[in-house]
Amino acid sequence: MPGYVLKQIRGTDLVGAVRTVASGQSLLGPDAASRVMRRMRDQAAHADPLAALTGQERRILELIGEGLTNRQIGEQMYLAEKTVKNYVSALFAKLGMERRTQAAAYAARVFEEHGQAPHNSPTD
Repeated sequence: MPGYVLKQIRGTDLVGAVRTVASGQSLLGPDAASRVMRRMRDQAAHADPLAALTGQERRILELIGEGLTNRQIGEQMYLAEKTVKNYVSALFAKLGMERRTQAAAYAARVFEEHGQAPHNSPTD
């Protein structure tokens, strides 16, 4: 179990801290642990922005990258056009985008970089 102490810790406090961690307990308080976890999630999202997307959102982003409309995406995924629109709004928010053209350009670039072929390609 991880623990964190400041350099200014005193001898008896250090011994107690080591014992706490050795017993399997965390040495971070709830607020500090929450901040650390939030920072780690934020870093992971920056490293791979697609990690924040659900599977449905990723698929819809791919189809946006292929130039499909919400209606066409709905037909292909067996979803109502309004449902697709809700997914599109959510993925725009998660990726910090405002326009479909941004998402299409981003999708083309990111899926090409990751070597992912579109789902309806002959390689499937």
